[in-house]
Amino acid sequence: MSEELNKLGAQMQKIGKELPSVMGAFMKLDQECVKDGVLSNKIKELIAVGIAVAVKCNYCIRFHVAEAVKAGANRAEILEAAGVSIFMGGGPAVTFSAIVLLDELDKLEVK
Repeated sequence: MSEELNKLGAQMQKIGKELPSVMGAFMKLDQECVKDGVLSNKIKELIAVGIAVAVKCNYCIRFHVAEAVKAGANRAEILEAAGVSIFMGGGPAVTFSAIVLLDELDKLEVK
Protein backbone atom coordinates (compact mmCIF):
# COMPACT_ATOMS: atom_id res chain seq x y z
CA MET A 1 0.00 0.00 0.00
CA SER A 2 1.32 3.42 -0.88
CA GLU A 3 2.34 5.95 1.74
CA GLU A 4 -0.59 8.10 0.61
CA LEU A 5 -3.08 5.30 1.32
CA ASN A 6 -1.42 4.55 4.64
CA LYS A 7 -1.85 8.19 5.63
CA LEU A 8 -5.46 8.10 4.47
CA GLY A 9 -6.10 5.00 6.57
CA ALA A 10 -4.64 6.67 9.64
CA GLN A 11 -6.70 9.80 9.07
CA MET A 12 -9.85 7.74 8.50
CA GLN A 13 -9.26 6.06 11.86
CA LYS A 14 -8.74 9.47 13.48
CA ILE A 15 -11.93 10.94 12.06
CA GLY A 16 -13.71 7.72 13.00
CA LYS A 17 -12.80 8.37 16.63
CA GLU A 18 -13.93 11.98 16.42
CA LEU A 19 -17.15 11.26 14.49
CA PRO A 20 -17.91 7.66 15.46
CA SER A 21 -21.61 7.58 14.57
CA VAL A 22 -21.15 9.25 11.19
CA MET A 23 -18.08 7.29 10.18
CA GLY A 24 -19.52 4.04 11.54
CA ALA A 25 -22.58 4.55 9.35
CA PHE A 26 -20.39 5.47 6.37
CA MET A 27 -18.23 2.36 6.79
CA LYS A 28 -21.33 0.17 7.06
CA LEU A 29 -22.66 1.77 3.88
CA ASP A 30 -19.32 1.11 2.18
CA GLN A 31 -19.39 -2.57 3.19
CA GLU A 32 -23.00 -3.01 2.08
CA CYS A 33 -22.45 -1.30 -1.25
CA VAL A 34 -19.44 -3.34 -2.37
CA LYS A 35 -20.43 -6.80 -1.21
CA ASP A 36 -21.47 -9.40 -3.77
CA GLY A 37 -25.10 -9.15 -4.80
CA VAL A 38 -26.69 -9.13 -8.22
CA LEU A 39 -23.46 -7.37 -9.23
CA SER A 40 -20.20 -8.89 -8.06
CA ASN A 41 -17.76 -7.06 -5.81
CA LYS A 42 -15.40 -6.86 -8.80
CA ILE A 43 -17.99 -5.10 -10.97
CA LYS A 44 -18.89 -2.74 -8.14
CA GLU A 45 -15.23 -1.83 -7.64
CA LEU A 46 -14.86 -1.20 -11.38
CA ILE A 47 -17.87 1.12 -11.18
CA ALA A 48 -16.23 2.84 -8.20
CA VAL A 49 -13.01 3.29 -10.21
CA GLY A 50 -14.98 4.90 -13.03
CA ILE A 51 -16.77 7.26 -10.68
CA ALA A 52 -13.51 8.10 -8.89
CA VAL A 53 -11.95 9.07 -12.22
CA ALA A 54 -15.01 11.13 -13.22
CA VAL A 55 -15.03 13.08 -9.95
CA LYS A 56 -11.22 13.36 -9.99
CA CYS A 57 -10.66 11.95 -6.49
CA ASN A 58 -7.00 10.87 -6.16
CA TYR A 59 -7.58 8.94 -2.96
CA CYS A 60 -10.69 7.24 -4.35
CA ILE A 61 -8.84 6.19 -7.51
CA ARG A 62 -5.93 4.73 -5.55
CA PHE A 63 -8.20 2.96 -3.06
CA HIS A 64 -10.70 1.53 -5.54
CA VAL A 65 -8.06 0.43 -8.06
CA ALA A 66 -6.41 -1.57 -5.27
CA GLU A 67 -9.80 -2.97 -4.22
CA ALA A 68 -10.67 -3.85 -7.83
CA VAL A 69 -7.38 -5.74 -8.18
CA LYS A 70 -8.09 -7.59 -4.90
CA ALA A 71 -11.51 -8.49 -6.34
CA GLY A 72 -9.86 -10.00 -9.43
CA ALA A 73 -9.92 -7.14 -11.93
CA ASN A 74 -7.05 -6.93 -14.38
CA ARG A 75 -5.38 -3.92 -15.98
CA ALA A 76 -7.51 -4.05 -19.15
CA GLU A 77 -10.76 -4.15 -17.14
CA ILE A 78 -9.69 -1.23 -14.97
CA LEU A 79 -8.63 0.81 -17.99
CA GLU A 80 -11.90 0.04 -19.76
CA ALA A 81 -13.82 1.27 -16.71
CA ALA A 82 -11.71 4.43 -16.81
CA GLY A 83 -12.48 4.76 -20.53
CA VAL A 84 -16.22 4.78 -19.82
CA SER A 85 -15.56 7.39 -17.17
CA ILE A 86 -13.64 9.55 -19.64
CA PHE A 87 -16.59 9.30 -22.04
CA MET A 88 -19.10 10.18 -19.31
CA GLY A 89 -16.92 13.02 -18.09
CA GLY A 90 -16.93 14.49 -21.59
CA GLY A 91 -20.58 13.74 -22.36
CA PRO A 92 -21.99 16.14 -19.76
CA ALA A 93 -19.80 18.94 -21.14
CA VAL A 94 -21.28 18.30 -24.60
CA THR A 95 -24.87 18.17 -23.37
CA PHE A 96 -24.52 21.26 -21.16
CA SER A 97 -22.98 23.14 -24.08
CA ALA A 98 -25.74 22.03 -26.44
CA ILE A 99 -28.59 22.84 -24.06
CA VAL A 100 -27.59 25.34 -21.38
CA LEU A 101 -24.79 27.26 -23.10
CA LEU A 102 -26.56 27.67 -26.45
CA ASP A 103 -29.80 28.55 -24.67
CA GLU A 104 -28.04 31.27 -22.67
CA LEU A 105 -26.32 32.66 -25.76
CA ASP A 106 -29.69 32.77 -27.54
CA LYS A 107 -31.38 34.47 -24.56
CA LEU A 108 -28.66 37.11 -24.49
CA GLU A 109 -28.82 37.39 -28.29
CA VAL A 110 -25.07 36.93 -28.54
CA LYS A 111 -23.99 36.96 -32.19
